[in-house]
Amino acid sequence: MQTDAEEPVKTGPSRKDRPTGSMHVGDVDFDPEDAAFAQDATWGEVCSACCIHSPGEWAYIFMGFTIVVFFLYFFLVGLDFLGTGAKVMSGCAAGAVFGEDTNPIAGLMIGILATVLLQSSSTTTSLIVSLVPEVISVKQGIYMVMGANIGTSVTSTIVAMGHLGDGDQLERAFAGATVHDMFNFLSVAVLLPLEVVSGYLYRLTNALVKGFTGKDGDKWEGPIKKWVEPIGKKVIIENKKVTSAIANGEKECEDFFPTSCEDPLNPTKSTCSRGLIDCDKKTGKCPAFFQVGAEKTDDVTSGVVVFIIGLAMLFICLFGLVTILQKMLLGTSTRIIYKATNVNGYIAIVIGAGLTILVQSSSITTSALTPLVGVGVLRLEQMLPLTLGANIGTTVTGLLAALLKNAKALQVALAHLFFNITGIIIWYPIPFMRAIPLHAARQLGRATRIWKGFPIVYIAVCFFALPAMFLGISYLFTQDSTGLTTLGSFIVVVLFFILAWTAYYCQYKGGRQQCYDCLVSRQARRETLETLPEDMEFLKKKIAELSEHTGLPQEEADEEAPAKADEAEEEAA
Repeated sequence: MQTDAEEPVKTGPSRKDRPTGSMHVGDVDFDPEDAAFAQDATWGEVCSACCIHSPGEWAYIFMGFTIVVFFLYFFLVGLDFLGTGAKVMSGCAAGAVFGEDTNPIAGLMIGILATVLLQSSSTTTSLIVSLVPEVISVKQGIYMVMGANIGTSVTSTIVAMGHLGDGDQLERAFAGATVHDMFNFLSVAVLLPLEVVSGYLYRLTNALVKGFTGKDGDKWEGPIKKWVEPIGKKVIIENKKVTSAIANGEKECEDFFPTSCEDPLNPTKSTCSRGLIDCDKKTGKCPAFFQVGAEKTDDVTSGVVVFIIGLAMLFICLFGLVTILQKMLLGTSTRIIYKATNVNGYIAIVIGAGLTILVQSSSITTSALTPLVGVGVLRLEQMLPLTLGANIGTTVTGLLAALLKNAKALQVALAHLFFNITGIIIWYPIPFMRAIPLHAARQLGRATRIWKGFPIVYIAVCFFALPAMFLGISYLFTQDSTGLTTLGSFIVVVLFFILAWTAYYCQYKGGRQQCYDCLVSRQARRETLETLPEDMEFLKKKIAELSEHTGLPQEEADEEAPAKADEAEEEAA
């Protein structure tokens, strides 16, 4: 669906200019969804394009690869800053959320909100596992890990927004990020009711953990984490004990503040009390953002600052990655790219799982792949199995944590694994079923064409507003209060009628078209205002040319220019 706003005309090579009709990266009509992208090539052609180059071309490739590695490394550092900053600024809130008594819907929403706040499903599931069975039951933990599966995809959706400057890339990147969301939403829509009715995951995992006893051991740390964390630990370290202690009901957030040290000039882990910001347990040194005498607001502010720094690093490195990848691939036939990346879907699932086990975060895997979808190297059909593999890989962290605990903890970790495996069995093998999340993601990608602000609204509604609303409503039904239960019932009835009226209005009263026209108009107005200075300069130049041609005095021409500018602004409004 295209916007009515006029887009700048692109000039450059086109596949229409070639006798074979082959598509190349950099073409003005480049489109991975076009059938021309999938023209087949031989492996000989792929090897020739990959390995046969002049010395100058090899030097260019080496330099480009070095720059890509540089940007990718600091992209991962930015993700680490983003996650750690989120954990510091929302550690107390996340712990308080886990401490609530929950029903299935509330458990699901807590999983979503906690993962969005902590920016890591691995952290959320490990925390859930650590709270079972002392604080939360196995069944509550199962519902929470379902929510964690949904919440983890917010990071790649944020990364997709780094393509806002290019409409084509934004559409592809946003679709590539949200295909993860669509799979998770659809899996929860099927398996949550099934679990409530039958206890499928509970019964299956309960049978598997009989006779298990936890064993002592060391926590496994992936190699990527070892390369990235040294920088992060010098800047800020989250204190995981705060969230855990609040969730367990052992302490309140205020009990950790203010921080104090025996030697304020030389703060170390063994000589200081810590709040939301911790010190390195290996070296004992405290990071740059650790503050002696800090109050809660000080640590939260530090978390916000690091979060913003991480976000800025993400977008800067994303811009650098996309620019370098485009230059390196410029002119490459898509036949070669299609052949090189056209991996069997089930092998892609294994690859996605392997990558996620190495980096210990599905957010990192999907966020690193999203720019490749944006530039057209990966198609949406290839992104889906990789994200499914990432979903399986992220369960390994919870499983490793559970192996050091008890049978109940392992049961929740296994439920997370079998939830993802069952979702894959439902939505991937059958082409008709696979097309549903792919189609939904494409529609969301096309929505960015209508209005570029759509990704922001999508994130705010799906990952914050709706979970918070459903959590609040479910809270009303769990307080054993007739008044609150009545209020909750009234709100549910009102929401039902609002949704029913909205559906009727959109379907039969032209509401969908009105909404579409409104968004198109908003986007057109924004684009018009952005180009207004250039249009003014163009208009002044034309008036000057007209003045020279007709002999019109320059003063009159200058008086007419503001009037025409006012008319342009009125048309834009």
